[in-house]
Amino acid sequence: MLTISPAARDYFARLLEQQADGTNLRLRTIKAGTPAADVELTYCPADGQQDSDEVVDCQVFVLYVDAASAETLDGAMIDFETNAMGGELSIRAPGLKGQKPAEDAPLRQRVEWVLDARVNPMVASHGGVVGLVDVTDSGDVVLQFGGGCHGCGMADVTLKQGIETTLRQEIPELGRVIDATDHASGENPYY
Repeated sequence: MLTISPAARDYFARLLEQQADGTNLRLRTIKAGTPAADVELTYCPADGQQDSDEVVDCQVFVLYVDAASAETLDGAMIDFETNAMGGELSIRAPGLKGQKPAEDAPLRQRVEWVLDARVNPMVASHGGVVGLVDVTDSGDVVLQFGGGCHGCGMADVTLKQGIETTLRQEIPELGRVIDATDHASGENPYY
């Protein structure tokens, strides 16, 4: 079930007052189940919804949820937090980027999920990407830095304090976390 906080409901109601009569909202996912997954929230003009859309009655407006996105958005929370700049809308959808593998899933699958869901969104802000090269029989994880992380002077800090810490929080039984990148050949490092 999708939840909309009272603060978000009131925020949307204020926005919709400025739109043509009968305008509501429509929510759908894009590239669900992938690291590039996102949520799209748009105005939905009167009679602009799809016949297959799921209807969420928000008392003062209707939120139409794309039928193909409904399962991914199950358990999602839409909230609005007021701050000094006005406020911030957040949509938290736990299943958006795919489901976390079970604890007994192969180590490689669990490492790939952590890289895709937690690590790469963090390093993407610096134009970086981290790929999995190998998981050894002894549980060591070999990584390759790319983009802005390839040749970055802070790559070792990112590896030890960011990536390794994140991997170990999710997968405590990991062996070593090894950077196999030739950073000297990096052409456009962030730092």
